[in-house]
Amino acid sequence: MFNPSRDQARQFFFEAWRKYRHSEPLTALEGMGVQVAQAHAEYHAVLDAPEQYIEQEYFPEMGETNPFLHLSLHLSILEQLSIDQPPGIGAAYKAVLTKHGEEHAAQHDLMECLAETVWRAQRDRTPPDAEAYLECLKSRAGMK
Repeated sequence: MFNPSRDQARQFFFEAWRKYRHSEPLTALEGMGVQVAQAHAEYHAVLDAPEQYIEQEYFPEMGETNPFLHLSLHLSILEQLSIDQPPGIGAAYKAVLTKHGEEHAAQHDLMECLAETVWRAQRDRTPPDAEAYLECLKSRAGMK
């Protein structure tokens, strides 16, 4: 799922959820997407209604959370952890996990760093700064 469009990312989650609900085989990535979705019961109604939500706009300034962005950030963290990329994310995650005592909260800590890194890259029109990302992760983990 390298650099998918908004609609492609949404369609990925809709299709993975549909396949899960119909007990159809999932790819490894779809399985990870479903795992993330299962941890977010508040998004199940959205995933069950693709025709209603494929074009839905979400406005953070109005306090709205974009469920697809949220799920995508979780999925990105899981993918990064699976290959320890950037190098050191696995160790930082273990430390954050120890701090929180449960995976979901630990992932949210990492997601804040990832979202900040992506936001800065978009704002500055530069590639994501992996070094700054790791520094944020280490800070959250208390590894500085």
